[in-house]
Amino acid sequence: MSADENLKKLGLTLPTIPAPAGNYVPWKRDGNTIYLAGQGPRDKDGKHITGLVGKDVTVEQAYEHAKLVGLGLLAAAKQAAGGSLDKVEVLKVFGMVRAVPEFGDQPKVINGCSDLFVAVLGERGRHARSAVGMGSLPQGISVEVEAVMRVVE
Repeated sequence: MSADENLKKLGLTLPTIPAPAGNYVPWKRDGNTIYLAGQGPRDKDGKHITGLVGKDVTVEQAYEHAKLVGLGLLAAAKQAAGGSLDKVEVLKVFGMVRAVPEFGDQPKVINGCSDLFVAVLGERGRHARSAVGMGSLPQGISVEVEAVMRVVE
């Protein structure tokens, strides 16, 4: 089954790639390697989803936020790969969770992104990963994720 068919089966659509908030690009391709800039969760209107995990955002809500970020990263990867996710493989994910100091479930939150990648890309969605806590993130977003992927010819 193609990545697009998997997205449709899951009832998901890829969002528009957000404009960079600074002097950078959403993705950079070097040969077959795609470096994806960090993204935060956005609602259907493109507004940032904010909150402090462990205080005003639950682990379950933050998981869904990470899933939204994963959709944005897939949208950027699709563009970088020439319009198709069917040859994209995820290599590395770096997930950041804005949380209260005593919060320790960062991996559970970033699973939202990781689980999405596997659901859409199958084995090509499996990846190495880091999930860390942050005291702050841009504009108060709850989660930020960046990734390294490659185009498999």
